[in-house]
Amino acid sequence: MKYTTLPKTDIKVSKICLGTMTWGNQNTQDEGFAQMDLALDNGINFFDTAELYPVPAEQKTYAETERIIGNWFEKTGNRDKVVLASKIAGTGDYTAHIRTNGFSKDALNDAVNNSLKRLKTDYIDLYQLHWPERQTNTFGVRDYNHITNDPWTDNFNEILHNLDDIIKSGKIRQVGISNEKAWGTMRYLEESKTNDLPRMVTIQNAYSLLNRVFEGDMAEVAIREDIGLLAYSPMAFGVLSGKYLNGKAPDNSRLKLFPRFARYSSDNCTEATKRYLKIAEDHNMTLAQMSLAFVTDRPFITSNIIGATSLEQLEENIESVNITLSDEILKAINEVHADIPNPAP
Repeated sequence: MKYTTLPKTDIKVSKICLGTMTWGNQNTQDEGFAQMDLALDNGINFFDTAELYPVPAEQKTYAETERIIGNWFEKTGNRDKVVLASKIAGTGDYTAHIRTNGFSKDALNDAVNNSLKRLKTDYIDLYQLHWPERQTNTFGVRDYNHITNDPWTDNFNEILHNLDDIIKSGKIRQVGISNEKAWGTMRYLEESKTNDLPRMVTIQNAYSLLNRVFEGDMAEVAIREDIGLLAYSPMAFGVLSGKYLNGKAPDNSRLKLFPRFARYSSDNCTEATKRYLKIAEDHNMTLAQMSLAFVTDRPFITSNIIGATSLEQLEENIESVNITLSDEILKAINEVHADIPNPAP
């Protein structure tokens, strides 16, 4: 395994992070336990979860993933071996069953306290805001269209003050953002610098061969401001395994169970995936490993969040950390990207 640190901290994390959002829906508790055991045995010390998980978010399964992780900590005593990240759910109809008061002081305290109980721990190493409260282009929306009646008012300073209180209580160590844009990221950083408030050390956004949107303004922000990307969906909902190219979704696959998750299922995504598969085959590697190796090696990446529904998938994904793509492969990848840029927003 390869390691780095969360930016501007001494918290050592593996370059591969274990994603957990299938546990409690696609995966059972026992399967989640097995994945955590395998990950830890292979040097992964960084786990990412959220109160929202598993997905899709439903009242009946709310926070089941955190409960599974907490039960594993209780069973194994491995809490001190793991850098644990979780998130407070953002606002909207999708999360109305969780709470409706955004990132207010009461909401943050409620979310943190209940996550700690479910996770059976006294602290969370990295606590993230799952998506912005304001209306902006997230989750596959390509362009920003300003909405004049957006009820949101600027509360970056207030949020950071409230997070500061929670940090001082010892319940969380560091903070981060997720599904943010350049403007929101810089506003948080500005408030931190100007008012000596906690600094967002990471941003968790989608990034893969099919979605390199982060390489626009956000890559410069990440590098110059030293805020590390935790890349999610590096396999594009499994599309970059190539398993959907025959037109059929395998049983228990995400797109078979949840066909509305169509972010990476356009014709352009399929065509790009075919071309990426050919590159991988020409260089004697799986498409999954090439896709993951590409993400892990980008200069703005702190950690690459991998998820799997089977131990076989997880082993293959972990092994990708040992692959370094040649200049020839990178050139071929960038030729596809030039022809079909960011088919998935």
